[in-house]
Amino acid sequence: MTGTSRRDDRGSASLFAIGCLAALLLLGAALGVVAAMVRAHRLAQSAADLAALASASSAARGEDACAAGAAIADANDARLLSCRVEGLEVVVSAEVDGPHWLGQVADLAAEARAGPARGP
Repeated sequence: MTGTSRRDDRGSASLFAIGCLAALLLLGAALGVVAAMVRAHRLAQSAADLAALASASSAARGEDACAAGAAIADANDARLLSCRVEGLEVVVSAEVDGPHWLGQVADLAAEARAGPARGP
């Protein structure tokens, strides 16, 4: 073996390390987007749950149920997409802005129901 073969391999570990670092960076960005989407969905579900409870409470008092749900959704940085009142039972759908990272444009929505317990 001569000294020239050693010189030809110099720097090859650097390329491998840069490739691994790029892969880890890409994986971290993807996990960040997934975590942001899960967080946004949890916010949407919380806003829908609270809006449904407020709507059902207002319906039981004879007030405008959907207006109360919209106010609570707005207070939780969400939009009330739909509100359906059937007696004392209310079904609402709320939407929050999704993460707009790396080309994501979808908003996340959730639905909730509140009212008296159903019979057997």
